[in-house]
Amino acid sequence: MKIKRFAPLTGVSRAARLTAVAAALVTVSALAAPSALADQADSARATTAQLAQVDDAVLGADVAGTAWYTDKETGKVVVTADSTVSAAEIAKIKKAAGERAGALEIKRTPGTFNKLIAGGQAIYAGGGRCSLGFNVRSGSTYYALTAGHCTNIGSTWYTNSANTTVLGTRTGSSFPNNDYGIIRHSNASAADGRVYLYNGSYRDITGAGNAYVGQTVQRSGSTTGLHSGRVTGLNATVNYGSGDVVYGMIQTNVCAEPGDSGGALFSGSTALGLTSGGSGNCSSGGTTFFQPVTEALSAYGVSVF
Repeated sequence: MKIKRFAPLTGVSRAARLTAVAAALVTVSALAAPSALADQADSARATTAQLAQVDDAVLGADVAGTAWYTDKETGKVVVTADSTVSAAEIAKIKKAAGERAGALEIKRTPGTFNKLIAGGQAIYAGGGRCSLGFNVRSGSTYYALTAGHCTNIGSTWYTNSANTTVLGTRTGSSFPNNDYGIIRHSNASAADGRVYLYNGSYRDITGAGNAYVGQTVQRSGSTTGLHSGRVTGLNATVNYGSGDVVYGMIQTNVCAEPGDSGGALFSGSTALGLTSGGSGNCSSGGTTFFQPVTEALSAYGVSVF
């Protein structure tokens, strides 16, 4: 199929470390008290302030291949560890949490958390490939949003691997901490406000919004096309290693592979996020994280159209 306009895609890459088995939750018994009192202490819900302390402790443990968010309904800090995280590193996280380790919930996910840059199709710069997320505008000027770890690798972006057809020039990039970047289109007529669904059709994107836990979502990416899943956590922190930590991510069970980063996460006609990275693949599944798009829109003063 011949695509007349450049439509949203996704992509980016990176890797991690060891292997491990799932570690059980540590239950903290409060002092040498009768078992009934100990059980009471174990089951007491952590306060908001205590959960914030646990969150900080996980960050301070600095274990690459982990991601975490606070689940207010369960009163737990949910830590997802990829296959590179060892049992010793899980123990390190629990030790960092100290007497609040009982507020941790440890989960495992197959594969490794990677930033998903790869060689191939979509948008290109600096020898890497990424996917376009959403085309946006400010007045009569049009831009493309993608992942910040993509825009970090080059200033001039192209629509072909030979780097002969210019997409535009980077005008902003934020990674780590955030994961969004913006490219000004060299040809405004090439900016398409839709997302390509990889079945010959497109989805009109008419607005942007914030994701919520349990929401059914779709992701469009240049490596694996269109995939769906649901939101499993909000405000997640992801440690990709080597100091690459991002905050405020949307955590999902949507699959992704190298080359899908930067691409569009959406629900219906509402833009939700930009693919940051994750683990697994689209054969066995995995965990994928997304930069909330509303933050990027606000940072650059642009809107979807």
